[in-house]
Amino acid sequence: MHNGSESAVRNKQGGARVRVPPPVWFAAAILIGAFLPGLRPGFLASAPPGAVLVILGVALLGSAFGWFRRTGQDPKPWTPSPELIVRGPYRFSRNPMYVGLTLFTIGLSGLLARGWIALLAPLALFAVHRTAVLREEAYLSEQFGEPYREYMKRVRRYL
Repeated sequence: MHNGSESAVRNKQGGARVRVPPPVWFAAAILIGAFLPGLRPGFLASAPPGAVLVILGVALLGSAFGWFRRTGQDPKPWTPSPELIVRGPYRFSRNPMYVGLTLFTIGLSGLLARGWIALLAPLALFAVHRTAVLREEAYLSEQFGEPYREYMKRVRRYL
């Protein structure tokens, strides 16, 4: 239980209680998958499909990151969010950065011809979901109330 002065969903800085930076989970999937033996990525056997996914992932990440910068916010989930962002890629996904990281990771699997990376990408997203997304949603719901809950009804979590 928490004391009356500290929220169960906020950290000491006032942001969501996210302890592990979400990109760490994707970096772990890439590193582990790159060194596991065998398993060629059949559906991404050539570089062009992998390159397309890498480009899409980077573009989505860049666009989402740009909206944080435009609104003067820090994209780190443990920092306070003074404004709800519902423009740009946030019109289609509540978590475009995590979708972008997933696309990038799967695309890199094709570029490196390491199928394990593609198989580990959904596990990385699952870890982010459990350690960040659910905590971010609780924080944003507390921070913004009904406007955020309405946004959740209109826009999918991922795709």
